Amino acid sequence: MIDNLLNSLSKSKFRGSFHLNNKMIGYINEKGLDKIKSDTYDIINKRLKVKLPNDGKQTPMRQVHPTFIAQHATGTCCRGCLYKIHHIDDEKELTEEEIGYIVKVITRWIEVEYVKSK
Repeated sequence: MIDNLLNSLSKSKFRGSFHLNNKMIGYINEKGLDKIKSDTYDIINKRLKVKLPNDGKQTPMRQVHPTFIAQHATGTCCRGCLYKIHHIDDEKELTEEEIGYIVKVITRWIEVEYVKSK
């Protein structure tokens, strides 16, 4: 299911334009995928659990941490995109199940991109 979603998103001119860069790959090499997944959970809890006043502007485009670029590629960058692409209500607090789903989508995208980089 997640792989089908990622395949579909990769065909979008915007979503498909995002890829891990060399700094991000180095960061993954240094920290490991388990640490990236843990960080992703923390980032989603901090930035998306509730709709923030700056929704749509809270996710950086140019950072070393691969989670941020993955959020743009997977439509998990803001509550508006979560609603539009993943049909997750943008007005209520995210449940643990929804957070888990978002983390799975992001980490799967990172894993696929990381393998492609080898």
